[in-house]
Amino acid sequence: MFREALTIFSLLCLLVFSNKIQAQDKTVDQIVAIVGNNIVLKSDIEDRYMQNKAQGITSDGDMKCEILEDFLVEKLLVAEAELDTTIEVTDSQINESMDQRIQYFIKNMGSIKAVEEYFREPMAKIKMNLSEVIKNQILTSKMQTKIGDKVSVTPAQVRYYYRNIDPAEIPLVPTQVEYSEISIYPKIPIEKENSIKARLREMRKRIENGENFATMAVLYSEGPSAPNGGELGYMGKGQLDPVYAEAAFNLREGKISNVVKSDFGYHIIQLVDRKGDKINTRHIILIPKPSQEALDKAKNALDSLADMIRTEKITFEEAALHFSADKNSKNGGGIAINPYTMSSKWKPEELDPTVSKVLSELKPNEISDPFVSKNDKQRIVYKIVKLINRKKEHKANMQEDYQLLDDSYLQKKKAEALDKWIGDKQSKTYIHIDDSYANCNFKFKNWKRQ
Repeated sequence: MFREALTIFSLLCLLVFSNKIQAQDKTVDQIVAIVGNNIVLKSDIEDRYMQNKAQGITSDGDMKCEILEDFLVEKLLVAEAELDTTIEVTDSQINESMDQRIQYFIKNMGSIKAVEEYFREPMAKIKMNLSEVIKNQILTSKMQTKIGDKVSVTPAQVRYYYRNIDPAEIPLVPTQVEYSEISIYPKIPIEKENSIKARLREMRKRIENGENFATMAVLYSEGPSAPNGGELGYMGKGQLDPVYAEAAFNLREGKISNVVKSDFGYHIIQLVDRKGDKINTRHIILIPKPSQEALDKAKNALDSLADMIRTEKITFEEAALHFSADKNSKNGGGIAINPYTMSSKWKPEELDPTVSKVLSELKPNEISDPFVSKNDKQRIVYKIVKLINRKKEHKANMQEDYQLLDDSYLQKKKAEALDKWIGDKQSKTYIHIDDSYANCNFKFKNWKRQ
C-alpha cells in the first residue's frame, strides 16, 4: 500500500515539475531522489554543478555525488526551517546574495554576455533559476545556525579537550604580525585636479550627446570596475563612499551626475537601476597622480619624522596623532587595525604586499625607512611602519591561543550536533535515491535506498 501511494506521489511530482523541466530545455529530466515530500531533479544537480564550476569550486571526489548529498541534507533542513515561524528569508536577502553571485560570475568570466553564453540562458532566466537555490541555501544556513545555537562549551571542557586531543589535530596558528604606521599623502597640485575635472566634464558631455557610458568606462576609467563598463552592482548606502552615495542616490535612472570627488578620486556616475534600498550604478573614475616633486617632499618629511622618533624627540604614538593622514589609525597611536577581524593582528597575506615585505625585514620596535604604498582606497601614500610584534606559526596552546581553541572545540561540537540531527531525520523521513547514484560514497551512511 505504501509503495502504491509512493508511486502515485512520484507521478504527481513528475506532473508538477514537468513545466519547469520543459522550460529549462534540458535533456535530463529524471527524478534522482525523493526526500519526504520533496524531489531532486537531475537537472538541479547539473545546474548546481555548472554554478560551482563558474565559482571556481573544485572537488577531489565525485562532485555530482557531493552535490546530490548537499541537496538531500538541504531538503531535510529546508523542510524543518519552513515549519519554524522564527526563520524567514526576505527578498532583500535573496537579492543581495544573488547580486554578489552574479558579480562574481561577471568578474571571472569577463562580461554579462560571457555568463549568458556559459549558462546558455539570458541573465533574467539565470537570476530566476538562482532565486530558489539561494532561498533554500539561506534557509539551510539559518536552520544550521539554529541547531548550533543550542550548543555551548565551558572553559573546563575546553581544557579537557586540549589535554586529550590528538597532537596532529591541534590547530595551527599562522604567522601573525602587529604594527603601527604613519602615512603622508603627497600633495596633488590644484592644476592637476582641475585638469581631471575638465576631462570628466568633457566625457559627460560626450555621453549626453550619444556616446555609450559603459564603453567610455572601459576605455578611460581607472577603477577595477572598468572591464565591466564601470558597473558596480547593487549596493546600499553603507557599502559606498558617503560622497559617492549622496550623489548616486539622488539620480534618476539613466541620468549622469556632475563631477564628484570621493576619497577614491573623481567620478561621473550613472544610475542604472534602483531596487528597494539598493542601487546599481556605473561610473568613470580618474585618480590624481602626485608629481615626483610631491613624492620627494612626502618622503623627506617622513624621513625627518622617523629620525625624531628614533632619537626619542617624539614618540611614535605622538607622531601618528599629530602628523599621520590615516584617519583609521592616527587616534590609536598608529596601530593598524585589520578590517577582516577588527583586531590588531594580521596574517601576512592580509597585508598590502609592500607593507608585508617591509615588515618582514624589521625586528620588534624597529622603524622602517619611508616607502611608497597604497591605502585601502588605492590612493598613493608614503608610509613608515613600526613592527610591534611577530608571532611565528605554531601549534595552538592554552596560554596564547585560548580563544582559538575555544572556537575550535565549539565548532566541533556544533558539527557533531548537526550530524546527529541529520541522522535522526534520516531515520524518520522517507528517502529514495535513484540507482544511477548507488555507488556514491556519501558522508552520511544512512541514506535509505528504497
